[in-house]
Amino acid sequence: MLRTSSTHFPLICLLLTTASLAHAGSVVSEGDAAPGFELHDQNGNLQSLEDYRGKWVVLYFYPKDETPGCTREACEFRDDVFAFKKLNCQILGVSLDDSVSHRKFSEHHKLPFPLLADDDGTTADSYGVKTALFGWAIAKRQTYLINPQGYIVKHYAKVDPRSHSQQVLSDLQALQQ
Repeated sequence: MLRTSSTHFPLICLLLTTASLAHAGSVVSEGDAAPGFELHDQNGNLQSLEDYRGKWVVLYFYPKDETPGCTREACEFRDDVFAFKKLNCQILGVSLDDSVSHRKFSEHHKLPFPLLADDDGTTADSYGVKTALFGWAIAKRQTYLINPQGYIVKHYAKVDPRSHSQQVLSDLQALQQ
């Protein structure tokens, strides 16, 4: 029989939670239909993937509002938003933060696109990006480029916030040629 002291119990719980969240969710791949969702944005409006049928969609997941890498990535997408719009592409940011946090983040950095609140992590889980960091559930920094028919055409599993927007924009331009 395994014996643990009460001082080890919180550590064991943390490790079990981290391990279970790290493997939660299914993995979606290029060529798969993008999992649908209905989430509230920073203004409390309900948004769904189906709302953007007929448009390209950049669905980018990020860990936390107002953190350095997440702020850099959001501002890079903000700065390129008109180039994406010219290519009939909608940018959607998703994290496990709530709508209030998203509203503050969006207003602070003047973000001209929806930030979706995946409070319970269901959408992050359906895309296979839900994980844990020090026991806190977060979304991994990953992006999916979805075509107008609703299929994933590009999955970015490794993202550099400093150049990601330009990388996605370049790939989108190539796909449309």
